[in-house]
Amino acid sequence: QVQLVESGGGLVQSGGSLRLSCAASGNIFSVNDMGWHRQAPGKERELVAAITSGGSTNYADSVKGRFTISRDNAKNTVYLQMNSLQPEDTAVYYCNADIISITWFRKRRDDYWGQGTQVTVSS
Repeated sequence: QVQLVESGGGLVQSGGSLRLSCAASGNIFSVNDMGWHRQAPGKERELVAAITSGGSTNYADSVKGRFTISRDNAKNTVYLQMNSLQPEDTAVYYCNADIISITWFRKRRDDYWGQGTQVTVSS
């Protein structure tokens, strides 16, 4: 019953900014690593950024210095602040999370994915 719901995508001009959000909900015991991937038309999905439960981050070289990943553990939410956007950043962005769920005191660990949100950078 765990779900990840994304928001914040849209159309932006080159050099502009967007902030993506992804909230996890359901029978969550704990959330481990969270991250963002993207997939451009005709290309494979690639890792953009990741963040551990303790706040350590990792970024793809192509977005270093421009994107910032963060999380709000109280809200089970991960964010991606995207600045200085370029047309090459155009893609569907997917959040994911390594989550331990609990059902009647039975725990299990799974990797979950959001539905994806379109980011389009023009001009």
